[in-house]
Amino acid sequence: MGEVLKRRPIIAGRERGPGPGRYALPPTIGHIGHDYTKPCSPAYTFHSRMSSTMVSVDSSPGPQYHIDAKVTRFGRDGTPSYSMLGRKKRSADLFQTPGPGAYSPEKAPPLNLHHKPPSYSMGTRTRYRATDTVPAPNAYTLPSLMGAQAPNKPASPCYTLSARRKMGSASEDLAMTPGPGKYNSTDPSVYLNRQPSFSMQSRTSIPNDATRKPGPGTHSSEKVVAHLPRPPSFSMGIRHSEFVTPLVVDVLE
Repeated sequence: MGEVLKRRPIIAGRERGPGPGRYALPPTIGHIGHDYTKPCSPAYTFHSRMSSTMVSVDSSPGPQYHIDAKVTRFGRDGTPSYSMLGRKKRSADLFQTPGPGAYSPEKAPPLNLHHKPPSYSMGTRTRYRATDTVPAPNAYTLPSLMGAQAPNKPASPCYTLSARRKMGSASEDLAMTPGPGKYNSTDPSVYLNRQPSFSMQSRTSIPNDATRKPGPGTHSSEKVVAHLPRPPSFSMGIRHSEFVTPLVVDVLE
């Protein structure tokens, strides 16, 4: 053995690298860890054989489920949607941030020499004592503004109408002259062109007839064939017996 080792030539400086099995190249079969430099064909998986009981027992959900068109295998497609929840109950241990309605800036005092108009408050009506003789609003009487009775108000001239006098007035007719109503006026059609005149008569009644007339639906014009050409027609008579004696009648002259 020692002699064999002595006879084997020794190569100085020889590199001992890994073999082909040491390299781990990506596989080209399947989709998991496939080599991206190689084309990948579609891959399918084979399910196990179904049992014979599945023919009679249907445990699949079937097409009764509705899948939204926006739901894809990558998630839901479309704009984000939000739902409105109910208002949470307030708790004493949590700090409640005041909203805009909690502030009253109109009640703040004037700052930075701001001008503020005078403000007044309306108080309640003071109660009268039993000893106070305060007159009611209807106890006051203002002077009338009609006529010349108001000394501090300008007044227009006013006149009074007296009754008609019977003696010595213009309406007294001592000569008993007749008035215009005593004269009879002539009809203008006597001395002027007379226009035609008509009188209004009562409405005349429409003459009516009590007999019943047939309507258009009563007539059957399609059944009338007298004016149309038609082939000859024959009627079938009764059958006569050969043994019947003809009727012989003596005609008296």
